[in-house]
Amino acid sequence: MNVTRLKNNPGWQNSAMFYQIYPIGFCGAPYENDGVPMSRIRKVIDWVPHLKKLNTGAVYFSPVFESDTHGYDTRDFRKIDSRLGTNEDFADVCNALHEAGIRVVLDGVFNHVGRGFWAFQDVLKNRESSPYRDWFHINFGGNSNYNDGLWYEGWEGHFELVKLNLQNPAVVDHILECVGGWMDEFAIDGLRLDVAYLLDENFMRRLHQYTKGRDAGFFLLGEMIHGDYKRIMNPEMLDSVTNYECYKGLYSSFNDKNMFEIAHSLNRQFGSENWCLYRGEHLLCFADNHDVTRIHTILKDKQQIEGLYTMLYCMPGIPCLYYGSEWGAEGDKHDGDPALRPCFDKPVENSLTEFIGELSRIKLQSKALSEGSYKNETILNKQIVIRREAQDETVFAAINADQSGFNINVNYHGPATDLFTGESRELNGCIELEPYGVKLYRLGPPRAGDKAPAPKAEAVTVSVPAPEYRPEPKPEPKSQPESKPQPEQSPVPGALNLVPTDIPLRYTSQDGTPYIAVPCNDPALEKLIRAVTGK
Repeated sequence: MNVTRLKNNPGWQNSAMFYQIYPIGFCGAPYENDGVPMSRIRKVIDWVPHLKKLNTGAVYFSPVFESDTHGYDTRDFRKIDSRLGTNEDFADVCNALHEAGIRVVLDGVFNHVGRGFWAFQDVLKNRESSPYRDWFHINFGGNSNYNDGLWYEGWEGHFELVKLNLQNPAVVDHILECVGGWMDEFAIDGLRLDVAYLLDENFMRRLHQYTKGRDAGFFLLGEMIHGDYKRIMNPEMLDSVTNYECYKGLYSSFNDKNMFEIAHSLNRQFGSENWCLYRGEHLLCFADNHDVTRIHTILKDKQQIEGLYTMLYCMPGIPCLYYGSEWGAEGDKHDGDPALRPCFDKPVENSLTEFIGELSRIKLQSKALSEGSYKNETILNKQIVIRREAQDETVFAAINADQSGFNINVNYHGPATDLFTGESRELNGCIELEPYGVKLYRLGPPRAGDKAPAPKAEAVTVSVPAPEYRPEPKPEPKSQPESKPQPEQSPVPGALNLVPTDIPLRYTSQDGTPYIAVPCNDPALEKLIRAVTGK
């Protein structure tokens, strides 16, 4: 079949918004592999318009290959899980994403396989005579929790996950052959390496050489929980790793109303001092994923959600959304992994979805937010302003995590452009924040290509009773010629002229009749007046 490919320039991921899908849950497949083929994965094609509204640059798929249960217990790296469909089905999904300009990153689960993995099954059957006996760490003199009559190493004590021997060249060759097949058959654009912190470093060097040799822009991401990220994120191994340090800092800073926590982590990683760890790097940043409680569930004050996502999209790194969280889906880790990995019939698009789509648009259009330096401009317990700066562009991201409005000081006096609305205003050393409000300002005058400000409401004239007014008696006027009729636009007694303006309330008078000029840019007020007057 024809395969649609995208040109992958090195570093493409640094300006892409990622979206994670856990396919087995997303598609509503049974947890246990029943072996009944069903083309569920094609459901992703129906979500492409939704992904485009979010300005998605890449979809990261959790495991899609044949497995025993949850996908991380692989049976065969060469075959799409029968619960999801066929290889042809998944190729169609990849083509649909590529045609929409969305890249595809797969989960590479290379540290371990499932007990149903074909080579391990051969070892269980043929024991010492199996040609695959050295693909695993096996002691034929021991026994396993499954009473196999042999012992093998599992992943962190989980013996349903059989650890691969990545120091065996035959194992590495098999994995690279499978990865090459994915690049040919599905035109994948990258891999996320499961438990990369445990993988053999020479294996990662081989994987780097192989994939980059075929596609210089191929993206290699590693799952890293703690430790020195640069141990595996370097020119010989991986391009990026998961930023678990800031994942924790994100939700706990908002829950504790302590912006100093996330500010400390971000400065430690990306600040300007020589000791800062990851300046210039682009770590994968997230508010939740398939392994942790959903952000809308763990966040104590749900009204802080927009502020939290603003921080996620404005701090250095590659933002990654977990499917469903863009509309505030719930899921608690204490209820088990399946609670984190549900099936949704269709995407939900609400105000949060729209807001996140706007954040994606802004980040994509901003060099400062995509690759600029990081600085903590102003930090308070409940408010923070961060400064992102690149050549010819500086952006302030201001966040209020409190239920009360707040004016936060910044070291800038001059013009700025609101990146949400496109409106220009003067910042006189201060940013005004509404309750739970956020502001994104690019410093300097407006530019061509800025989002157009929302149109002002047109002036409307409605007839309402004027305040009672009793003029002093006047002498009877002399007879005058009949006056010409006034144009319809001229004011008439008892008319209230409402003009959208920012000036204060003022009173004017024309030909002796009282008029009241009221600032009005509120459609609700206009609706109320029309309801009262019937006009």
